[in-house]
Amino acid sequence: MNEQEIIEKIAFNVIQGRVTEEDEGYDEGLEGQPAVAELVQMVIEQRIDAKKVVVNALTGSMETVGDKFDKGEYLIPDMLASAECVGAAMDLLGPHLADAGVQSKGKFVLATVAGDLHDIGKNIVGIMLKGAGFDVLDLGNDVSSERIVAQVKDTGARYLGLSALLTTTMREMGAIIKTLDEEGMRSQVQVLIGGAPTSQSFADEIGADAYCRDAFHAIDILKQMAG
Repeated sequence: MNEQEIIEKIAFNVIQGRVTEEDEGYDEGLEGQPAVAELVQMVIEQRIDAKKVVVNALTGSMETVGDKFDKGEYLIPDMLASAECVGAAMDLLGPHLADAGVQSKGKFVLATVAGDLHDIGKNIVGIMLKGAGFDVLDLGNDVSSERIVAQVKDTGARYLGLSALLTTTMREMGAIIKTLDEEGMRSQVQVLIGGAPTSQSFADEIGADAYCRDAFHAIDILKQMAG
């Protein structure tokens, strides 16, 4: 396969949610055919520009997945499978992007707040952020406010993403922002929040910089911030 064919097949398989050739995909009859991992390995072996793969295969295909999700054609498991494809591709391409001099768009600390064990949405956001060129430190779920603030301080992160799926834990977001303010760090980090019980009005209430309804919205918000 030539360069263009490989890039097109990577995009196709991201939409299909196929990480390796053993995966079945959204459509039938794909099992056994090269998937994202095998195709990205071809990219590396053929010395194809890794940045082209990110821009032309990964980013565009996830926009297609986002459209399908918005239309109800894809459910959360379908979107997660596609996001896992992007994550696998970025793990393989990461060193080659660095060698090509592709600079990070900034450090991004990501966490689900204390008391909350939900992380599917956060995980999708993290993968999308990596694909968009951010240096992501995902702290996981049920993360204490103290640890989150400490990581922002230690890493000098420009961005902080907070997730919660429970009304009983979402208030932790406000506490974290308050602590950042008390520590004199608030002006140096943009705080984005998300999760089912959150909203733009809640973001305004606690002093967050942005409310993100999903991973695709988060990427759009970050483009606006960068612009």
